Amino acid sequence: MIIQSDTRIKVAVAGINGRMGRASLTPILKDGAFELVGAFGRTGAPYVGCDLSEFTDATEDRSQLGIPVCSSFDHLLETAYPDAIIVLMVADASFACAKKALESGIRPVIGASGLSKDQIAELSVLASERKMGALLVPNFSIGAVLMMEFAKQAAKYYGNAEIVEMHHTKKLDAPSGTATHTLNKMASGGKKFNVKEVTEHESMPHVRGAEHSSGIRVHSLRLPGLISHQDVIFGSDGELLTIRHDSFNTNCFLRGITLSLKAVMQLTEMKIGLETILD
Repeated sequence: MIIQSDTRIKVAVAGINGRMGRASLTPILKDGAFELVGAFGRTGAPYVGCDLSEFTDATEDRSQLGIPVCSSFDHLLETAYPDAIIVLMVADASFACAKKALESGIRPVIGASGLSKDQIAELSVLASERKMGALLVPNFSIGAVLMMEFAKQAAKYYGNAEIVEMHHTKKLDAPSGTATHTLNKMASGGKKFNVKEVTEHESMPHVRGAEHSSGIRVHSLRLPGLISHQDVIFGSDGELLTIRHDSFNTNCFLRGITLSLKAVMQLTEMKIGLETILD
């Protein structure tokens, strides 16, 4: 089903109490194409039942929205039936939520990282079988998408490359979804990187970082003060090329959230990456 231009897209949020869950309310409430119909987070959390106005400053007069936080996905479906749901939970919970959404006729936009290849494949098959849109977006930032695309282009010309991704201390998964997506893009040409010139010896395990099947090394930093940052570093005789992206707050993700929620309504299969829906 394609949503007509004169119909607002009913949207729900899964993972409302997280940094991205709270941020997602701003574009949903401020864009006239959407109608916020519900949200939920961790079952039994103290914020269950609270009005969604408590999670955002996007409501100008701070009046209540009249939409309480549900206790679960099932509870949400008892009170509202969204067209799309933005899923911003930890990996396994996001997979379960996205699967249930597709089975219920709801189109998921998944902003979580850490889903396994098998989980992604299962969601892809389910979306195709039901001819429904689904989006897995490792990073909602336009700048991050460009960083990954530039890295893919540069990978054609360099034989040595390493990735350093940096996030806050509360991030659970490593490497990040953005780093994994970057690795896959760079390795898509089948090239072997970082061909060894010596036999390395690590006096501390994993001090050289993790090694992707392509040979690209990835290093994950977790420090207070960081939000979301990534360097892709290429080296050759006499030069270095560094492609870097920094996110300093969640504002850089809002445009990508808006684009994803609108695009998923037009899809009939699962797509991976914000770049797949950009002009």
